[in-house]
Amino acid sequence: MWFRNTWSWGHDSYRPELSTPEPSLVRIAHKEMGTYQLYCDQNPPLLFCDNDTNGERLYNLPADGLFFKDGINNFVVDGKLNAINPSQTGTKAAAQYTLHIPPGESRSVRLRLSQATLDAPFADFAEIFATRQQEADEFYDVVQEKVKEPDARNIQRQAFAGMLWSKQFYYYDMAQWIDGDPLMQAPPNERRTGRNSNWRHLYNDDIISMPDKWEYPWYAAWDLAFHCIPLAMVDAQFAKHQLRLLTRDWYMHPNGQLPAYEWNLSDVNPPVHAWATWRVYQMDKEQNGGKGDTHFLESVYHKLTLNFTWWVNHKDKSNRNIFEGGFLGLDNIGVFDRSAPLPTGGTIEQSDGTSWMAMYALNLMRIALELAQTNLVYQDIASKFFEHFLYIVEAMTRSGDGAFNLWDEEDEFYYDVLHTPDNTRTKLKVRSIVGLIPLFAVEVLEDELLKAMPDFTRRLRWMLDNRPQLAELVSRWLEPGKGDRHLLSLLRSHRLKCLLRRMLDEAEFLSEFGVRAMSRYHLKNPYVFPTPEANFIVSYVPGEAESSMFGGNSNWRGPIWFPINYLIIESLEKFYTYYGDSLKVEYPTGSGELRNLRDIAAALSERLTKLFLKDKNGHRPAFGPSELLQTDPHFKDNLLFHEYFHGDDGHGMGANHQTGWTGLIVRLLQPQS
Repeated sequence: MWFRNTWSWGHDSYRPELSTPEPSLVRIAHKEMGTYQLYCDQNPPLLFCDNDTNGERLYNLPADGLFFKDGINNFVVDGKLNAINPSQTGTKAAAQYTLHIPPGESRSVRLRLSQATLDAPFADFAEIFATRQQEADEFYDVVQEKVKEPDARNIQRQAFAGMLWSKQFYYYDMAQWIDGDPLMQAPPNERRTGRNSNWRHLYNDDIISMPDKWEYPWYAAWDLAFHCIPLAMVDAQFAKHQLRLLTRDWYMHPNGQLPAYEWNLSDVNPPVHAWATWRVYQMDKEQNGGKGDTHFLESVYHKLTLNFTWWVNHKDKSNRNIFEGGFLGLDNIGVFDRSAPLPTGGTIEQSDGTSWMAMYALNLMRIALELAQTNLVYQDIASKFFEHFLYIVEAMTRSGDGAFNLWDEEDEFYYDVLHTPDNTRTKLKVRSIVGLIPLFAVEVLEDELLKAMPDFTRRLRWMLDNRPQLAELVSRWLEPGKGDRHLLSLLRSHRLKCLLRRMLDEAEFLSEFGVRAMSRYHLKNPYVFPTPEANFIVSYVPGEAESSMFGGNSNWRGPIWFPINYLIIESLEKFYTYYGDSLKVEYPTGSGELRNLRDIAAALSERLTKLFLKDKNGHRPAFGPSELLQTDPHFKDNLLFHEYFHGDDGHGMGANHQTGWTGLIVRLLQPQS
C-alpha cells in the first residue's frame, strides 16, 4: 500500500502517513480521504518506507536517514535491514507473509480495509466474502440469463471480469509535463516544441478503461470506444462516462480533435466514437425499459460535431471529401507507413479513412434524428450530415474529376489510391480490410421515424429531385424494404455482393475463426510497388509481423482482430433488416449454399466464439499448441483474451493480459433476439 507522491515537486508539500498503532494494523491518514485501517491476519511483520526516489542510488546524494521507495524490495530481496523505517511510519507499507506451501496444497492470506475501527476484523470475514460472491453470482445470472451453455457462461463471465479489472487511474497533466515542477530541474526545452506540446490544455485525472493494465496502461481513443460496448452490459453508467470523458474540454483539443494515446496525442484513430455513443445509448435505453438518456446523447453529440468538423478541415486536404488520416489504427496494413511522409511524395487517398467518415456522417445523422424526436431543430442537423454522407459517396465513386475512384471495376474491390505530385493516381491493389470498411457505412431508418420528421424527409426528397447524380449513387433509400424500412449505404447491392464474395471466400478473407485483416491471396501473390530506392512488398502474414514497420510490432497483414469483425457482423445485421431474404449470397463463397445476411452474421459470430469454446477434443483454438493451457486443470478453463489471433489456426497472439476490445466476445456469446 502506498500514497502517490504529490509532495516532492513543489506544488503541495503535504505528506500523508501510514503507521502502525498496534500489531497487524496499518493506519492510513490523509487530510482529504480521512482515516482508514488495513487489518492483516496472522500478525505478519509490517514494513514501512517512503514513496520517494532513491537519490542515493541514482544521484549519489546522501541518504540522511531516509527510507526510499525501493526499501521494501531491498529489505526482502537483498536483506538490507536499514532499508526500512524502524519507527514503522511512512508513505509506503507492506505486510510480509512467509508461506510454506507443499505440492497440491494452498494457503490463504486475509486482509481487510475499513474506515471504521474494528475489534474483531476477521470474525465475519468468511460470511462477508461468501455474501459478495453470492451477490456477484446473482448479478451475472441476470446478465447471462439467455446464455445456457456452461462453457460459454464461463468465457463470458471471465471476459466481463477482465473488462472491469482493466479500469485504472490515469494521470497526465500536459502543462505540468511541459513546464516541469518548482523543486525539480527544469525539463529540456524540446518539450515545448516536441511531440504533444500542442496539447497543453490536456489534464487527465480519471479512472479509465485500459487496453491492458500491464502492457498498454494508457487509454487509446478507438480501443476505448469498443470497450464501452461490453462494459455497457454490466455498468452502462461507467460506459457513458468513458465516452463523455474524451469529449470533455480537458481532453478534446480546442480544435476538435480527440486525443489518440499518450505517446502521440495528435495521431489519428478511426472515428468510431459516435458509433459507440449511439450503441451504448441504445443498450442503456433497452435496459431502462425504453427510456433513453438523451442528456448523455446530446452532450456527447455536440462535441462530436466539432470533431467531425476537425476531420473535414484537417484530413481532406483537397476539399473533395476524400480523406486521409494516416495509419488509422491499422499500423502496417498498407504498402507504406501511412502516418509518415511517403517515399514517392504526395498523399494517399484512403479507402478506409473515407469510409470511416461516411460511417461517421451516418452515425451523427441517426443521433440527430433521435434527438429530433423531442427537439425538431435537430432535423436540420440530421439533413446536414445526410448531405455530407452523399458527398462522400460521390467522392469515392467519382474522385479525380470523375475520371478515377476508389472502386476497382476489374477486381470489384476498394483500394487506397496513391496521388503523387505529378497528379498521377495509382491504385494500391492490396486486398485488405481497408477495402471492406465501406461495409460499415450503413444505416436503416424505420418508415415511422421518417414520417415523424417532415423537414428531414422533405430535404431527402429535394435531393432526390434536384441532385439525381448524388441520389443514384446510394442504395434505394426512398424505396421501402423489409418492414417498410429505408436503407442508406455506401454500397448498392451489386458492390455489396462483390465485397461479400471476396470476404466470404476461405481462400481470401474468411478464416475458420473469423475474417482476416488481409486476404490469403497475397500469400502466393504478394503485392509489389516498385520505387527507384526500393521495392515495397506486402504479403499475407497470419501471425507476428515480418515487416520492420512500426518497430516490427504491427500485425495487420493477416491476423483476426475482434473490433473489425464485430463491425462486419453488426453491418450485415443492419443490411438484413432492410433486404431480409431478398438478398442472399454464397456462404462460404463457392459452396453453392445461399444464405441471407443475418444467417451469415450469425455464422461469423460462431467462427469467432470458436476461438474460445472447447472443441470436440476439449481444446480451445486460442490456446494454440500449448499442452499446459489445453489440458492442465489449473489452466484449461482460465481464459486469456489476446490482442489478436492467428489468421489460419486461431491461436492467441499479441498482448495476452488484455481483455480490451477482445471483450466484445461477450456480445457475440449473448443470444440475439
